[in-house]
Amino acid sequence: MATIVRESSAMFDFLKKKPPQPEPGKPARPAAPASGGFSPEDLARAFTVHQEEKAARLEAERAEGREAMKGVLGGSLFARSLGGLFSRHPKLDEDLLDEVETALISADMGVPATTEVVERLRKRMKDRDFADAAALFRALRNDLLAILRPVAKPLEIREDARPFVILTVGVNGVGKTTTIGKLARRFQLDGHTLMLAAGDTFRAAAVEQLRIWGERNNVHVVAQGQDADPASVAYDGLQQAKARGVDVLIADTAGRLHTQQGLMAELGKIRRVLAKLDERAPHEVLMVIDGTTGQNALNQLRQFHAAVKVTGLVVTKLDGTAKGGVVFALAREFGLPIRFIGLGEKPEDLRVFDPEGFVDALLPESLGAG
Repeated sequence: MATIVRESSAMFDFLKKKPPQPEPGKPARPAAPASGGFSPEDLARAFTVHQEEKAARLEAERAEGREAMKGVLGGSLFARSLGGLFSRHPKLDEDLLDEVETALISADMGVPATTEVVERLRKRMKDRDFADAAALFRALRNDLLAILRPVAKPLEIREDARPFVILTVGVNGVGKTTTIGKLARRFQLDGHTLMLAAGDTFRAAAVEQLRIWGERNNVHVVAQGQDADPASVAYDGLQQAKARGVDVLIADTAGRLHTQQGLMAELGKIRRVLAKLDERAPHEVLMVIDGTTGQNALNQLRQFHAAVKVTGLVVTKLDGTAKGGVVFALAREFGLPIRFIGLGEKPEDLRVFDPEGFVDALLPESLGAG
């Protein structure tokens, strides 16, 4: 689904040229009225060019992302566990299915998702749907893709919401503040103006980190210092964003342990305060999840979703000790859109979630030929 992007002034740079001169002996045609001195045809052409350039950039990013995923996820426990399995066990039998089941559970896919996939494969094997182990491998890839495809929904900055408010949530240590900085850079590349609100007021380091990201990306950061009321910071941020006509406001929040009821109550308060200025805000509640935490990530999401109605996920630290399978567990249980995944520390390592690229990085088709 394509994202509609507001036209920035840069979109029209190529239009700044001298108007065409009339042919000798012919009267000049009257210029059509237009906003900013451009004709409707110029504006339409500029928008088309802008969209084409964006589509080309997204396609290039998708290709780069798939290469990055292969390099990072190819070394995960998920990939290593299943990588040599079909070459070691080419015979199509129950023992192969048992090994597949063990590998998936060990890679943090979780018992419910694993059981669902393996039982489907077992039934098809009994029905003689598979000629050999390679056919079962292809079916496994397809089943994994079927889990992920419904949640591959890129984040859209809606035109009817200005500012578009993103409330970021998550426990401490998941990379929430860093993710905000990376998102700021991404939205700027898309031509959006934005503002950040430093709502994690319980950690002075979090406020300072967000300020650094803001300076690095030339983005204004609304902050009130340590121990300020987070809801007040969010409210102030939305007021300022409205006054300045900013496209996107990203609000940081505290991330104390998800078992503390005070945090959940605080997040609920932030939602209510934002709604006083814009009844639809926040337009996106983006939860950042550490991909190395395994099944604990599901417990975290249950708590946050109950408190603030999470609308999208970012799974980070997949470049570390993450096993990879938790992405399938999250997708199966919650069905929430996975907006981005984090493959490293650099800003460009925050990638739009691509299910085909993700599965191919974990289980390249070539493995089935083993």
